[in-house]
Amino acid sequence: MSLEVENPGSTESANRLSLKRHDSLFGDAEKVSGGKYHGSQGSWARTLHLAFQSVGIIYGDIGTSPLYVYSSTFPNGIKYNDDLLGVLSLIIYTLIIIPMLKYVFIVLYANDNGDGGTFALYSLISRYAKIRMIPNQQAEDAMVSNYSIEPPNSQLRRAQWFKQKLESSKAAKIVLFTLTILGTSMVMGDGTLTPAISVLSAVSGIREKAPSLTQTEVVWISVAILFMLFSVQRFGTDKVGYTFAPVISVWFILIAGIGMYNLVVHDIGVLRAFNPWYIVQYFKRNGKDGWVSLGGIILCVTGTEGMFADLGHFNIRAVQISFNGILFPSVALCYIGQAAYLRKFPENVGDTFYRSIPGPLFWPTFVVAILAAIIASQAMLSGAFAILSKALSLGCLPRVQVIHTSKKYEGQVYIPEVNFMMGLASIIVTIAFRTTNSIGNAYGICVVTTFSITTHLVTVVMLLIWKKHIIFVLLFYVVFSTTELIYLSSILSKFIQGGYLPFCFSLVLMTLMATWHYVHVKRYWHELDHIVPTNQMTTLLEKNDVRRIPGVGLLYTELVQGIPPVFPRLIKKIPSVHSIFLFMSIKHLPIPHVVPAERFLFRQVGPREHRMFRCVARYGYSDSLEEPKEFAGFLVDRLKMFIQEEIAFAQNDVENEDETSSTEVTEAQTRPRRSTNSVVHSEEAIEPRVSSHSGRITVHANQTVEEEKQLIDREVERGVVYLMGEANVSAGPKSSILKKVVVNYIYTFLRKNLTEGHKALSIPKDQLLKVGITYEI
Repeated sequence: MSLEVENPGSTESANRLSLKRHDSLFGDAEKVSGGKYHGSQGSWARTLHLAFQSVGIIYGDIGTSPLYVYSSTFPNGIKYNDDLLGVLSLIIYTLIIIPMLKYVFIVLYANDNGDGGTFALYSLISRYAKIRMIPNQQAEDAMVSNYSIEPPNSQLRRAQWFKQKLESSKAAKIVLFTLTILGTSMVMGDGTLTPAISVLSAVSGIREKAPSLTQTEVVWISVAILFMLFSVQRFGTDKVGYTFAPVISVWFILIAGIGMYNLVVHDIGVLRAFNPWYIVQYFKRNGKDGWVSLGGIILCVTGTEGMFADLGHFNIRAVQISFNGILFPSVALCYIGQAAYLRKFPENVGDTFYRSIPGPLFWPTFVVAILAAIIASQAMLSGAFAILSKALSLGCLPRVQVIHTSKKYEGQVYIPEVNFMMGLASIIVTIAFRTTNSIGNAYGICVVTTFSITTHLVTVVMLLIWKKHIIFVLLFYVVFSTTELIYLSSILSKFIQGGYLPFCFSLVLMTLMATWHYVHVKRYWHELDHIVPTNQMTTLLEKNDVRRIPGVGLLYTELVQGIPPVFPRLIKKIPSVHSIFLFMSIKHLPIPHVVPAERFLFRQVGPREHRMFRCVARYGYSDSLEEPKEFAGFLVDRLKMFIQEEIAFAQNDVENEDETSSTEVTEAQTRPRRSTNSVVHSEEAIEPRVSSHSGRITVHANQTVEEEKQLIDREVERGVVYLMGEANVSAGPKSSILKKVVVNYIYTFLRKNLTEGHKALSIPKDQLLKVGITYEI
């Protein structure tokens, strides 16, 4: 499957392969959207600026948790006054252990060229080990500047042994893939539940000043806000950092000030909670009830995954500064103040936050709380859209339309179908559960499951990529996985009280993703088994008496080698091919971005006079596809460059025939050799050869190049036609009942009801030609 590098010993290749990455513990991840660098190489002023922006984007969720943590922890009231010290101690140390120690100081370094999140971890691992169901490692791709990796350290055999085990074990590949789609499903669940619980808890505060309002009326007010929230998603959040940061900053100032006020006025003695001994006393006193209460305490760290998932817009240092300098002190003070208030008024635990606000500050705090809840919801929705758009490159879902709502922030995307489903689910959850306590039971499961998945994937990164000492790996895994397991076991005790919701949601989403990926893989291998060898192109055209028609034809295929089976079917039914014809493959590499200069790889298919080419357009999982006009223009320019280099190379071969044998030997050692069996060139397909080659092109060759360029321009003016195979996949007659259900019903339903491929690629309908074909798998 892999495409061989034709001259791995060349100086250019060696220089590229020697590039070091910026995605491990050995260096800050500084590469972010747009190819800009932030971090240790940037100024402190720029870092502080990014830190301020990060406040508005990634801390809305965790910053609004004080609205509902105590009410979720004590749903039946406070039995013992000293329980407040135990719970406060648990909250403080949960904030220190999970967000601070695990994410801020460890997990943030396990990014992929600056991109974070579950999918980025999987892509990072898949670049170091061949774990994908569809082989995606090709020699040419390793020459992309963002792709080159540090070779395994031969002195540490454990990393190489672990790599071989991953690559040879189908079970390990399935487990890693399952963890990835489970994490994606949980993030989608988080994006659905965050708006419900945040908005509902914020709106509930109005009952303090309007006690006549019923809970039903509060629910419907929340539904109205949710409806508006999801309705405006299509407009995007172009200046999200600048717009939201001031609001969230005001929110943090308010909750910190209110917390300080309550601490001083009510009971400064709650500061004793920094002594972890109160945690031990709390569990001794409450036993099973104390363990069950952990399901409410864990809500104090909701949104922590956002620090990692949204890292692409900032850098590690900026997030570390904003968390330790703004988020942690403000939120900790708020929880401490609420505990001091409840020590004096334990009966108000059901609505602690609003009850503890000093009278003059109530309405300003209420308004800011509503805005903060909306911002928290917006941030999670943007993150969910971004993660799902990345998951599309795994082949887990049909190609849906991903709309980039910002030219400045590449991570700001909007997916109409997903937005509709998430909005509907969030409104249904709000109406059905009605209270934050019930929603919190479901919310906690999403949060802790995502934490656990990240722990397992980062452990793989430590073993495979960082090659850390086994003691450090075990310490990381044991400490954090044990902590998360304890919290998860507590939340699962509330399975019937709402905890089942994320499991049902994730089960449905995982079933859909696994089904699509399973058929996608089967279809890929079926097409690969039925390809027509490239060297049979001339025979294929002559056999069907194919005539050439004006224009440029682009046949989309997922294969990057051979002639796809849909092409013989096309020329059999319609024996004609465009004057310029390209087999076009859109390929997503396991890296965030591919720079435009390295986007296209070309290869001649058949004799030169056929003017048929193979083209692979390579994108990172965070890259957006260009508009058709821009894509076609870029493609044509690169095609001209390729033809010019091909003619120059051929002319150079002719001139070399007259040289002495010794000269021929020297040239053979310095010039890349060509192979007719190779599908694509290495980097020479997209970069000009050395100037000595171009200087030896004859006048005849120059005329030929100009003629070919003029021919391409004429054919482009006559029209570009996009051809796509419309594959109808069905299970074979001897397949099991389960396989028939999966392939014939679930997969077919998804294919027919979600956005078609040409819409996802923004192909104009009047330039589209579909070719039907049926596969039995």
